[in-house]
Amino acid sequence: MMIRRMAIMLLVAVVVFGGIFGFQAFKNRMIQAAMAGRTAPVQTVSTIQAVTTAWQAQLLAVGTVRAENGADLSSELAGIVERIAFQSGDDVAAGTVLVQLRADQDIATLQQLQATADNAEITYNRDLRQLKINGVSQATVDSDLATLRSAKAQVAAQQAAIDKKTIRAPFAGKLGIRQVDLGQYLNAGTTVVTLQALDPIHVDFTLPQQALAQIRVGQTVTTTVDTYPDRLITGKITAISPQVSSTSRNVQVRATFANPDRLLLPGMYAKITIAVGEKQRYITLPRTAIVSNPYGDVAFIVTDKGKAANGQPQLVVTQAFVTTGESRGDQIAVVKGLDAGQTVVTSGQIKLQNGTPVTINNTVTPPNDPVVAPRDPS
Repeated sequence: MMIRRMAIMLLVAVVVFGGIFGFQAFKNRMIQAAMAGRTAPVQTVSTIQAVTTAWQAQLLAVGTVRAENGADLSSELAGIVERIAFQSGDDVAAGTVLVQLRADQDIATLQQLQATADNAEITYNRDLRQLKINGVSQATVDSDLATLRSAKAQVAAQQAAIDKKTIRAPFAGKLGIRQVDLGQYLNAGTTVVTLQALDPIHVDFTLPQQALAQIRVGQTVTTTVDTYPDRLITGKITAISPQVSSTSRNVQVRATFANPDRLLLPGMYAKITIAVGEKQRYITLPRTAIVSNPYGDVAFIVTDKGKAANGQPQLVVTQAFVTTGESRGDQIAVVKGLDAGQTVVTSGQIKLQNGTPVTINNTVTPPNDPVVAPRDPS
């Protein structure tokens, strides 16, 4: 009786455990079948065809605009402003009278000194005639000559002082804002107005010493300023410093530009571009097409696997490691890893891996504008 009961219990246990393990095996087989029949979800991406573009090697720098001639004009002598002969912003020629200081007393002193010089000349000429008939000694004539020369020197000094009370434009250019008023007492050295020669105009900038082998006097350069971002101004290198800075290892360069429209003003911040070497051809893509990870730069290439059962194209992506080069604007050059004509994903890479099926939607695409020279104003 006991043996029968134990046999029944053992049979029940075998049935229970067999059912449990059988159900588990069945579940595992169903999961595996489901996994085997499951395909990766289709991802929507934007794409672009890889093309080869000619890129010109460039040296880029930033500089400061400087006038051909520029000065803050002031008087060497103190005095009262008697006449102002210009308006703020005038264009003036070299030698134009700008400000006249009161010089009445100086002119009177000049007349007095001139009279003394005239009298000294009369005395010298009279004694010179007397010397010919031995009426006076040579020493007297020599003294008269010294007196005459001294008198004339005083006249010249006084005339120079008077001239200094007339402030003139030392060169042709454009005046700034007037800093003095009529009747104002002007101390020596006080700025009256700034004068800047604006055409031609210079841009001074620095380049690393390695660039010295690529630049020369007469080389064409272009510049843009933030004030007129759509304007391109072309000029030439006119001077290269003969000394490299011992601290920065940079060399100073000056480029000169025609500036008839006066787009460039002294003190402006300017961007300089110098084309160097020969043009090189690279495969160029939007920067968004390149995905960087710890293993390197990656691009996803779209491959057509033919038609599916429903007649739709089967597109999948393949991961390709690439070597990138220079970047300009929204574009980047690919030196190695891609061929022209391949279709490359430009957005939507976050869920991609080798073999992921994709569908292409180029309704919205990433920007793909290189750094293009702004239009020439001419």
